[in-house]
Amino acid sequence: MAMAEAPELAEEILREIRREYPHLPVVLDDSGEPMALIGIRRAIEVFVQHLEHARDASGRPTVPPGVFQAFGRGEGLHGRSLDSLQAIYRMGVRLAWRRLADIGQRVEIPPPAMYELVDAGYEYLDGLVDQSVRGYAEAAARQAGERLRLQRRLMELLLAERHGDEASDALAERAARIGWPLPETVAVGVLLRPAREAVAPAVGQEVLLDLECEQPRMVVPDPDAAGRPELVHRALTGWAGAIGPPVPLTGAAKSLRWAEAAVGLMERGLLPAGEVLYCTEHTEALVLLQPEELIDDLALRVLAPLSHCGPSHGRRLAETLLAWLETRGGAPEVAARLGVHPQTVRYRLRQIRELWGDEIDDPDRRFELELVLRARRLRGMLGQTREGS
Repeated sequence: MAMAEAPELAEEILREIRREYPHLPVVLDDSGEPMALIGIRRAIEVFVQHLEHARDASGRPTVPPGVFQAFGRGEGLHGRSLDSLQAIYRMGVRLAWRRLADIGQRVEIPPPAMYELVDAGYEYLDGLVDQSVRGYAEAAARQAGERLRLQRRLMELLLAERHGDEASDALAERAARIGWPLPETVAVGVLLRPAREAVAPAVGQEVLLDLECEQPRMVVPDPDAAGRPELVHRALTGWAGAIGPPVPLTGAAKSLRWAEAAVGLMERGLLPAGEVLYCTEHTEALVLLQPEELIDDLALRVLAPLSHCGPSHGRRLAETLLAWLETRGGAPEVAARLGVHPQTVRYRLRQIRELWGDEIDDPDRRFELELVLRARRLRGMLGQTREGS
């Protein structure tokens, strides 16, 4: 009897669902019949068949393969949650139960058997939900994978060295495909993995992130926007790396170069490791430590007078010379900066003037000396002064 009423019950359930959820899309199969109606009818038939063979069956009824998984997949692909779908399932079970209870009264099914019927119905509902959740997860994974692929293509173009008119059009098209509004400025970060299995930073979809690189990259839109620095800082807790300076959108490659340079200095121990640095806060190190060959060549020329001094004495004279160049003061100011006696500074300054002669008064030569001495201090070849630099 229940099997004969399955088609009518399925149509009744679908009508109620359509009345309760009028915006639910109607998907037809090749014959023009609603897929939802086919799924509901099939689910009822499977459940009734299980009841009819309950004495010989074990476990719960088998959920119709594919149909309800496809329902969940559709919700995921259209960006909807599973909440409404589960509510629809519960409505369907409630309506089905009313019809089965009516049949039970007509054929005088004992109350204990009806209670078992209720338990079986809700157990069956769990199976339908499981199928839909599986389909939903598949759709979510597929969409996430596709978005990551499109995001990497966008980042490749964005970080290219040159941008012509055609590239700008392609950039806008690729950004639109992942719903990324083109910002006026960006800052590019290069990250160092804390571990291979490290959890990806929860930067949100507005920040582009590519974890496929050996050193992951990220593009932060409008990095100075309200709340953006705090968001990025929290998301990168536990990670290390560097974020390049803010640049116009088409200059992203420049920001990337500065970030890569900073990471290189971090790996050599010339910049603090174990945290995410901002290049704008380490400009001196990035400018003076990057062109090593040029700085070293300049140092050989301008520091040649120190070659006649021993290593320790030469270092003390270099530190004194740098302190004098930075303060432009007399012996007391330099002494305070170095933490030594003023008389010691006067003695060293006399030696410095003897070594360099009149060149020490030339502005260009003083600039070159300060440049190479600051670079040496950044490399740890000279001691830090009390006031820093």
